Amino acid sequence: MSAAVTVALTTGLLTATAPTAHAAAGATLPFTSVEAESATTTGTRIGPDHTQGTLASEASGRQAVRLDSGRRVEFTVPRAANAVNVAYSVPDGQSGTLNVYVNGTRLARTLPVTSKYSYVDTGWIPGARTHHFFDNARLLLGQNVQAGDKVAFESAGTQVTVDVADFEQVAAAAGQPAAGSVSVTSKGADPTGNGDSTQAFRDAISAAQGGVVWIPPGDYRLTSALGGVQNVTLQGAGSWHSIVHSSRFIDQAGSSGGVHIKDFAVVGEVTERVDSNPDNFVNGSLGPGSSVSGMWLQHLKVGLWLTGNNDNLVVENNRFLDMTADGLNLNGNARGVRVRNNFLRNQGDDALAMWSLYAPDTNSSFENNTITQPNLANGIAIYGGTDIAVRNNLVFDTNALGSGIAISNQKFLDPFFPLAGTITVDGNTLVRTGAMNPNWNHPMGALRVDSYDSAINATVNITNTTITDSPYSAFEFVSGGGQGYPVRNVTVDGATVRNTGTVVVQAEAQGAATFRNVTAGSVGVAGVYNCPYPASSGTFALTDGGGNSGWSSTWSDCSTWPQPGQGNPDPDPNRNLAKGRPATATGSQDVYTPGKAVDGDANSYWESANNAFPQSWTVDLGSAEPVRRLVLKLPPQSAWQARTQTVTVLGSTDGSTYTTVVGAQGYRFDPATGNTATVSLPGTSLRYLRLSVSANTGWPAGQFSEVEAYRTS
Repeated sequence: MSAAVTVALTTGLLTATAPTAHAAAGATLPFTSVEAESATTTGTRIGPDHTQGTLASEASGRQAVRLDSGRRVEFTVPRAANAVNVAYSVPDGQSGTLNVYVNGTRLARTLPVTSKYSYVDTGWIPGARTHHFFDNARLLLGQNVQAGDKVAFESAGTQVTVDVADFEQVAAAAGQPAAGSVSVTSKGADPTGNGDSTQAFRDAISAAQGGVVWIPPGDYRLTSALGGVQNVTLQGAGSWHSIVHSSRFIDQAGSSGGVHIKDFAVVGEVTERVDSNPDNFVNGSLGPGSSVSGMWLQHLKVGLWLTGNNDNLVVENNRFLDMTADGLNLNGNARGVRVRNNFLRNQGDDALAMWSLYAPDTNSSFENNTITQPNLANGIAIYGGTDIAVRNNLVFDTNALGSGIAISNQKFLDPFFPLAGTITVDGNTLVRTGAMNPNWNHPMGALRVDSYDSAINATVNITNTTITDSPYSAFEFVSGGGQGYPVRNVTVDGATVRNTGTVVVQAEAQGAATFRNVTAGSVGVAGVYNCPYPASSGTFALTDGGGNSGWSSTWSDCSTWPQPGQGNPDPDPNRNLAKGRPATATGSQDVYTPGKAVDGDANSYWESANNAFPQSWTVDLGSAEPVRRLVLKLPPQSAWQARTQTVTVLGSTDGSTYTTVVGAQGYRFDPATGNTATVSLPGTSLRYLRLSVSANTGWPAGQFSEVEAYRTS
């Protein structure tokens, strides 16, 4: 990009700006959010904190304001508004109210707060702790306020932690559409919420085939799910006016399609996550050519869990709040689905996910969505699928077990359809994303490419990315299942990284990626962490495509994990520079792979192709080092007969041009003396160390169980 996308926290307003050549990231929203920590308060500011299980770690900006009884937080209104939504938390098991003041005058109406929908436990998910601490509550103020006015919230008993306030100008309730629409009240629906309106909704849907079911302003209670919904529009007077109380709104395996749902709220009563229950706004299929727009979805397990035929579905301009699991999941077979311009806050799992189970998701996209505070997984997750796009999204404040964006072959169940075709990840902005993974005991990057259960062979193009304030790394390449599957065919082109806690690139898988026009500033530790896991799985090659700056250094010690902001450690002269580093060879025999020579285990070993001298073995030390001594080892067991190997030592700074450091010599390995040989080097600065073996008196191949490299003589 000719200019960087920037994200700034200005007087507590989160805004994204972009050059005219590229669309701004995130949704166009009808409200403006103001962070509580930027407001005037008599309470106590908490955070910032990224520690899993702490209240501040789940807050927007990782900060919030705690109000004991009688304490208040006062916001300066950023725009004309007549309504406000507040994200808050109260202690487990408690409920209460917030008094509301406008320009110093207390309103008659109060804002109820409760822990009922918070403090979720999912013990069956490895690494999970109690989470989902925050909730959202909204209020029509009953008057108009203008930019610069003051709106305050005061705790009226229980302790309340206020995170953020969304100020909005809510339009008046819309009127019933023209002739042909069927009002649910004409079929007996109760707009007071006292009666059960389930049958009235069913009757209206049956009567309005090909037309509109009208949901007038009011509260409607449904006690069971709707089914058989097809060829109909369900329309309300606006999401602040027409409110349906249902934990299972539509549950159907199939539909002929043509379902359009818009402009009302569905608010559930889901307080715990039970994965066997279809506690979702939509569970299953709406059928081809359908749409969901202008909805307020809250207190459900999942907003939309979509299976079956949803061809060309459009999901746009909706709000997803306080789900105990995903906001939306395309659970296989999604074709041509567009999910765009939605706002998602406080989801209990992936906010937006595609999971290619039973059939691949194809030619579908997540575009221009704003996602904040998913508290147990990723902002956006793509688990398999063909020709998928993730474009122009804004994701911030991910928590445990999650990246801002994950491109993954994690399957969970079979049959699974891995990533294929071209995966486009373009124009996304990630703020304070990435987290410590308690299962791995090391971090997940802001943007993760993960060959979890199988190799990534799709073309993955990551372009025009902005990553700001990641607590750990910016880009991560990993095989999260621990099997060392490769990550291939990745290009990162055009990225701006600022204030990353540890490194710009966290490479832990074998494979390769090309980086072009990636600029970084205020990097916490080093530019690159390139340490394969498992250690013997192979190397990850970073190709410099030009235009990169600010991240040329490499973390020097694969035996430790860098901590945010610590800087690269001073070299330890007694440290084995080769241990755990990526290793390659011209060939290997059976399971005796190159990584065995740097895994720290003298009983495992690399063996080259047999009867094919010369053979070479190469290790990438990560950065240029003045190597003065090598210790070459074979397994110490007496079963290994003494032998002499003829070895030439070569070195390179770029991995392509090698020069001879020590000419060919015979080195004696004898179990009686430990089966080791020492090679003295002149201290030549080299990053890539290569041993070329041209003869072995004990076996027709090159063999090393450990190659140790030291700065000391």
